[in-house]
Amino acid sequence: MTMNLIRWLYILVLIAVIVCVDVLFLRHHFTTRLIVNIGIVLLFAIVYFIVFKKS
Repeated sequence: MTMNLIRWLYILVLIAVIVCVDVLFLRHHFTTRLIVNIGIVLLFAIVYFIVFKKS
C-alpha cells in the first residue's frame, strides 16, 4: 500500500515540476519547452527505474 502511495506522489511531483518550469521559465518558447519537458520526464524515468525497481 505504501509503495503505491509513494508512486502516486512521485507522479504528482513530476507533474508539479513540469508545470512550474513551464510557467516560470518557458512560457513563450514552445520548442524549448517541449525539449525540456521530454528531458524532465526522461530524468524522472531513470530515477524511477533506479530507485523503485530495486525495492
